[in-house]
Amino acid sequence: MEDTIMAKGLLIVLSGPSGVGKGTVLKEFIHDKDLKLAYSVSMTTRKQRPGEVDGINYHFVTKEEFEQAKKNGELLEAAEFVGNYYGTPISEVERLRNEGKNVILEIEVQGCTQVREKVKDALTIFIVPPSMAELEKRIRGRNTEPEEIVQERLAKAAREMELIGMYKYVVCNDDAKLAADIIRVIIKRHMKSNI
Repeated sequence: MEDTIMAKGLLIVLSGPSGVGKGTVLKEFIHDKDLKLAYSVSMTTRKQRPGEVDGINYHFVTKEEFEQAKKNGELLEAAEFVGNYYGTPISEVERLRNEGKNVILEIEVQGCTQVREKVKDALTIFIVPPSMAELEKRIRGRNTEPEEIVQERLAKAAREMELIGMYKYVVCNDDAKLAADIIRVIIKRHMKSNI
């Protein structure tokens, strides 16, 4: 039996206001083999959007299933937004980190606060829009939600922008490729110090 010890992977939290383009930026670097990334799939009670796949984009569950997981302490973080619940299963995150993979969570600001309390060495990255006007344009461009939800998202985004200081890094998503390149450098730097 070999006596090699594998370094535990990083826990990387990628968050920012709704509509900022977290998913678009993530797509630019998630498959970079040098980063040894594993995407942690969140659990949600919201309805599946066209093109989303259960188990890939989210684990789509009922409200009852979600509440049971939360009650059992199975979630690293959990948040409620516009009547839907979102959360990250602990078991999957720990399994991947113990395999030496760098686990990336794409979560809301509320969730990041909970993760920071439980995982002191989490690498936190906040993605900001070039402006609030651009963020509004992106949210409206989805054409997936009624006006009241759009207004809720914009109000929430303004509150979230005030919490920028709790993140280790802040990256502007004016250009998704450039934002992804900056995040690549950040992750590689932390991988070297994690050895």
